[in-house]
Amino acid sequence: MNPNSVHDPQTRQTIVRLLSSMGSAKEISQYLKRFSQLDAARFAVVKVGGAVLRDDLDALVSSLAFLQDVGLTPIVIHGAGPQLDVELSAAGIEKQTIDGLRVTSPEALAIVRRVFHAQNLKLVEALQASDARATSIVSGVFEADYLDRERFGLVGEVKRVDLAPIQASLQAGSIPVIASLGETIGGQILNLNADFAANELVQVLQPYKIVFLTGTGGLLDEQGKVIDSINLSTEYEHLMQQSWIDGGMRLKIEQIKDLLDGLPLASSVSITKPAELAKELFTHKGSGTLVRRGERVVSVDSWGGLDLVRLRGLIESAFGRTLAPDYFERTTLQRAYVSENYRAAVILTAEDAGTYLDKFAVLDDAQGEGLGRAVWQVMRDENPRLFWRSRRGNQVNAFYWSECEGSIKQPTWKVFWYGINDFAEIASCVHHCDTRPATLLEHASLDHRLKEQANG
Repeated sequence: MNPNSVHDPQTRQTIVRLLSSMGSAKEISQYLKRFSQLDAARFAVVKVGGAVLRDDLDALVSSLAFLQDVGLTPIVIHGAGPQLDVELSAAGIEKQTIDGLRVTSPEALAIVRRVFHAQNLKLVEALQASDARATSIVSGVFEADYLDRERFGLVGEVKRVDLAPIQASLQAGSIPVIASLGETIGGQILNLNADFAANELVQVLQPYKIVFLTGTGGLLDEQGKVIDSINLSTEYEHLMQQSWIDGGMRLKIEQIKDLLDGLPLASSVSITKPAELAKELFTHKGSGTLVRRGERVVSVDSWGGLDLVRLRGLIESAFGRTLAPDYFERTTLQRAYVSENYRAAVILTAEDAGTYLDKFAVLDDAQGEGLGRAVWQVMRDENPRLFWRSRRGNQVNAFYWSECEGSIKQPTWKVFWYGINDFAEIASCVHHCDTRPATLLEHASLDHRLKEQANG
């Protein structure tokens, strides 16, 4: 955190208000610590569409200024598509696109430059008016060459990214605001597609977060609801086969996959609204669509197919409690679903009452990545009937509630199930949960209690 900023009463009030309305202080502290350990240039690249600059400037400025208040400096790159449409139309220049790229004549380029400069300055001045430090960068970052002069005119493709102007801004504690304009070695300005320019910048910076700010606030499913997370390793092929994914969304997902394939495994893409940026970055639940390359999920039906030392470490770290020494000997496994790097796992056992969820463990640093949900989804697709228990007051119960078809409260436990409709079967499940012996030893502290992910 920036030590100078948090002593300002107004900033402190802003942070307290955000903490109380957005999520738990524990979650937010966890993300702040993670982000603050990164090199400044590796925190986040934020791609802002022209429509956001036009329609949602106040929320954008507020969110970016907040990040600076807590000691983080995002790198912002913006487009100006809608503004260009208006200005070119007013000048009597007909819009012409080929393969989604705007054909740019010399007359159009003069307007492109003017509009990009104006939109860049508009954002920088708005940030400065909110007491944020921001630097306008409209040239010197993207060295480009003609994409295809005969087809596209003065449209460029990025050949080299010069980070010097960005680094200078970051070292001054100022948010770099970059226009997607390129120039040739000879000094000719070229129009760049903002998404392509952002992608090139990301490949050089290798940031932890890439954020696309949009009006829709995320990728939408067939009901028009925001998809909260996508684990490409387990979901990409299935997702791309869905009939409800239109051409634009299909292209977006393909571009994101290509982008993440060139980045470290820890990197992720978030698509959200400007007003929800802090919630997306600082809470497990997030606010938009989080896309990660993710991890493959290994599925086995015997303990012999797993590294039990690593699995024990995962369970004990996730629960903050010691697993019974003879757990693997006394527990008859039906099936286990484990992420390839042992950061999330679901363990199922076969009981007289039916298939029982014995453990659902997710490491702290994997929470908020959608990894736990990805492992859960693989498990759920293969298991149409399931029951389980969880301690009352457990933070994961909200997720369980969204996944179950029924629940009963007991003094210590809540019992959940799905795919079970017969009352006698439900009663048998509840009895099993009530009498099942614990396999995790008592907590050492209250903080560990808060780490619980499932049953005892």
